[in-house]
Amino acid sequence: MDVVTSYIKEDCYNKQGVGASSNGVFSILLSNHSTYTFSDSQNKLIVLGCNTYAYMEDLNAAFGCISVCNNLSTVTKGSCNGIGCCQTSIPKGIKSLYFTLSSFNNHSLVNHFNMCNYAFVADQKWFTFQGLSDLSGFARWNKNTSIPQVLDWVIENQTCEAAIKTPDYACVSQNSLCYNSTNGPTGYRCNCSKGYQGNPYLQGGCQAISAAIVISMGILLISGCAIVFYERWKLGNQKKLKQKYFLHNQGLLLQHLISSDEDSPNQTKIFTIKELEKATNNFDDTRVLGCGGHGTVYKGLLSDQRIVAIKKSKIVDSGEIDQFINEVATLSRINHRNVVKLYGCCLESEVPLLVYEFIPNGMLSDHIHSEDHHLSWEDRIRIAAESAGALSYMHSAASMTIFHRDVKSSNILLDDNYQAKVADFGASRFVPHNDTHVSTAVQGTFGYLDPEYFRTGKLTEKSDVYSFGVILVELLTGKRPLSMHEDRNLSTHFILLFKENRLDDIIDDQVAKGGKEQIQMVAEITEACLRVKGEERPLMKEVAIELERLRQHNKKHLWIRIPVCHGEAKNSGSGGDGGSDGGDGGNGEEKKS
Repeated sequence: MDVVTSYIKEDCYNKQGVGASSNGVFSILLSNHSTYTFSDSQNKLIVLGCNTYAYMEDLNAAFGCISVCNNLSTVTKGSCNGIGCCQTSIPKGIKSLYFTLSSFNNHSLVNHFNMCNYAFVADQKWFTFQGLSDLSGFARWNKNTSIPQVLDWVIENQTCEAAIKTPDYACVSQNSLCYNSTNGPTGYRCNCSKGYQGNPYLQGGCQAISAAIVISMGILLISGCAIVFYERWKLGNQKKLKQKYFLHNQGLLLQHLISSDEDSPNQTKIFTIKELEKATNNFDDTRVLGCGGHGTVYKGLLSDQRIVAIKKSKIVDSGEIDQFINEVATLSRINHRNVVKLYGCCLESEVPLLVYEFIPNGMLSDHIHSEDHHLSWEDRIRIAAESAGALSYMHSAASMTIFHRDVKSSNILLDDNYQAKVADFGASRFVPHNDTHVSTAVQGTFGYLDPEYFRTGKLTEKSDVYSFGVILVELLTGKRPLSMHEDRNLSTHFILLFKENRLDDIIDDQVAKGGKEQIQMVAEITEACLRVKGEERPLMKEVAIELERLRQHNKKHLWIRIPVCHGEAKNSGSGGDGGSDGGDGGNGEEKKS
């Protein structure tokens, strides 16, 4: 592991909202032939400001975070959770850092107390948010201050299994271990075994940390009683540690939620860590299905022969523990064939684990944006209808209304029949049926975030509708919601071309093979979902009905052409005729009482 440095990205505005200063585009490029990659576990993208966002893009995804605050009294020193300061992890395997920093409304809403945005990528141990002092000119450093980043390196082009058979195998010290790289190109690294320290690349380089280890082992071998005592002591410590983790991970609360929820259609199990270690061969690297900013997903085989996906989260604070509890509680209430099933969780490890059904064909986003995948127009309409049905069920047919809050194409998975499965409910919110909204800290993903929710902090079912509209744009165009090569986001560009009757300029080649009338209808549904005012958007139930009709080649869609009057969306026939058209928008087995 090595360290390099870069600089702070600064973006300032005057009181008229005009850009006052900027030090250009931030970028660090490593050679494609380098054995170094930016460490995904040690570095964070950090953004400072009260009306600010920054995002980065690689070949696979865009990622970033939003920092907002309506006044300085809400800013807390030491807390980088989206109020005045936000941070997010970077993906694995990155050899270049290139990000965009900008402001909503050119800071015009907050310029009386915050006129500058700042962003940088840094070793997460290096930076602690200092609150107001960091927002009033970033006084601790100027824009030329060097910021450290951590690099990972590997011995390339060989795995441990292959390298150990060669004469130039690098882990030459006794008491050393080989590890396959999980960040970037194929390769391996060496570490000293547990209880040893030093240089594993030199003969005799790994030395025992303490001679007392050897002495104590000798004593234990001599005394059989001592061995028994030691084993019992160790077993007791393991039990205490498991109990400590269980309590830290809100195990008592979760047990109460699972046992007391009579409305829950699914039997959620609390697994032991031993069961999941056996299922994943001790979380072997060969079982990794994917890695991201929030953790690693492993493929596992349970004792009853069910194939499962096990999510091991990167949890660093109690807020993320709450998200974990929220996801378990949410999924235990949902019984729908287009929502990923949660089998259970484990609370006996340092970070809690979630156990889902295994979905073999991955994320919808990969199938839309990868050159290796080609979804037909028929598949796109079907996947859209299935996803809309699941969201409609959550909004109006589940035992309690659920707003997903992070609807995006990477949170829709495809099973072995390419059937859609809505996933990732860590950010979702329960809402009593009589309530229309809930006020929350703004959370979501760039490119999908409802502008009205961002502006007001009020989460409604129309927030999910907007995000789903962005997915429809992706399905129609094959393009990503955000691109550093465009001066506007995809949704804005789509609406502009739609109003100018120029959809042919942006429609994906696979989509163009479909019927022109159907494409136009889906585009009209999409435009309605993306309206700036939430009250002018359709309900998710109405979207699901329309897409299902299109899927069945029924060209009627009643509400979409009705004009909007006096700030209210006028619906005709879509709310009341749900019974004849699967009006809950999906295939849920549970109904409201």
